[in-house]
Amino acid sequence: MIVAWPLVEVEGSATPGPEQREKSLEGAGLIMKVLKSFFVFTFALFTSALCAYAELTPNWELDAAHSSASFAVRHLGISEVRGHFTKVNGQVYYNGQDRAASQVEVTIDTSSLDTRQTKRDEHLKSADFLDVQKFPTMRFFSRKFKPLKGHQFQIVGDLTLHGVTKTVILDGNMTPVIKDPWGEDRIGATATTLINRRDFGITWNKKMDNGSWVVGEEVKITLDVELVKKKS
Repeated sequence: MIVAWPLVEVEGSATPGPEQREKSLEGAGLIMKVLKSFFVFTFALFTSALCAYAELTPNWELDAAHSSASFAVRHLGISEVRGHFTKVNGQVYYNGQDRAASQVEVTIDTSSLDTRQTKRDEHLKSADFLDVQKFPTMRFFSRKFKPLKGHQFQIVGDLTLHGVTKTVILDGNMTPVIKDPWGEDRIGATATTLINRRDFGITWNKKMDNGSWVVGEEVKITLDVELVKKKS
């Protein structure tokens, strides 16, 4: 025997009549239609969200031989120490007709740090700072590319450093596309951001008698990259 849901009870009778059964079937059908519409809408919304953040197929790659990632941090409160990373890799999805759809990924080998002073480099690579044995890379992946006036742009993305991921904003500019002497398309770009190293769990410091700190907390990061268009 098939019983329709929801079951309509009729006062004074344990068994619903034909009219009540018909109403119950109509009610169940209406509920099923509403549920179906809800699930279709939810699925469409979820799919749209996935597409918005889906990783696009990169069509440009970073030329490591002509790209660099550098940083600058205050020392003793009176000067800036600068350094760079010699091993930088990355790839980009870029469409000149729709720059807002661009997507950027950059990976840096933290052990390639170089400040031109061996002992300082060893300290910065140690567990006091980058801890390169435990965290061999840092990575940036863009979430939003905002074209600005001319060739300027702003990128919002996730920076993973020292095992911590934080949202950062890079401000930059890029060159027009040029063709090199070997027939390849190239683009140059520079982008900078300012982070607080303590936000990434890098907290080592020493306080001096005058109240200043040996190492500043704010770190300016600059990316200077040259991109080569991938061959189809």
